[in-house]
Amino acid sequence: MLVLSREKQTFRDDLFRNFAGYVHPGDCLILNNTRVFPARLHGRRHSDSGVEVEIFLVRAQDEKEMVWNVLARPGKRVRTGDRIVFSHKLTADVLSQGEYGERTIRFHAEEPLRELLERLGETPLPPYIHRAPMASDRERYQTVFAARRGSVAAPTAGLHFTPGMLEQCRAAGAGIAYLTLHVGLGTFAPLRVEKLSDIRLHEEYFEIREPDAELMRRASRRLCVGTTSVRSVETALLRGGLQAMKGETDLFIQPGFHFAGTGALLTNFHLPQSSLLMLVCAFAGRELTLAAYRHAVTERYRFFSYGDCMLIE
Repeated sequence: MLVLSREKQTFRDDLFRNFAGYVHPGDCLILNNTRVFPARLHGRRHSDSGVEVEIFLVRAQDEKEMVWNVLARPGKRVRTGDRIVFSHKLTADVLSQGEYGERTIRFHAEEPLRELLERLGETPLPPYIHRAPMASDRERYQTVFAARRGSVAAPTAGLHFTPGMLEQCRAAGAGIAYLTLHVGLGTFAPLRVEKLSDIRLHEEYFEIREPDAELMRRASRRLCVGTTSVRSVETALLRGGLQAMKGETDLFIQPGFHFAGTGALLTNFHLPQSSLLMLVCAFAGRELTLAAYRHAVTERYRFFSYGDCMLIE
């Protein structure tokens, strides 16, 4: 764990097992309790003998979860009007297509769709993990506090925690509050425009419940675990305050943003040209962040989802 001090403009190496030592009485640790579902499907275009395609479920568009925004690979082989066959009990029609492999599909299922997805779907491991998903990934690629199904990627800063570490934080005097942000394209899609003013993130569902909002309001410092927690907290404050709330957020945090509710941040090391790195630069300052990243590369910190972390105070 790399520890950054915004006040002193310094950073130093430590270990995550010492994390509770940075927690103060009166702090509120804010965790995203979303749960990853098996969002990657393999099928064939038009028939069981057709071209093989991969469909990555991103977000349901209706309450019954039959219409979805997805990513299709290879995109050029999945066109509007196509039918994708996943099994004799599950097919989908392609309703529309967009840029960068984005498609809208409608499922046709002969059993409850969630049951079929659990059986046919694969854990959506990050693309830089070059192996097929295993049965154990269903639980390994989850936080220990994952509770509410809906993410296509884990809120990775939370992967560091064990039940024992959470107890250490409570013993240090911190409250623990949960919120939900279902990770989708808004979190991990690369930034494809040059002007920051032109950037628009995909909307993602978030929810804060009142008992947790009360813990956040009473805190002397809010320590957000992960960029998804930051975006949820700051969205709520922009919309009237930390109170029971649910809806969509496309909040893009960039340098110059005024943080109204985040006092500290635990986060992993992110890809360049991502909204995640922009958020970290906004919170810690660009020069301190980039210096810390250079140090992390030199010291061989592990980057990305299963990597090491950075605490910014």
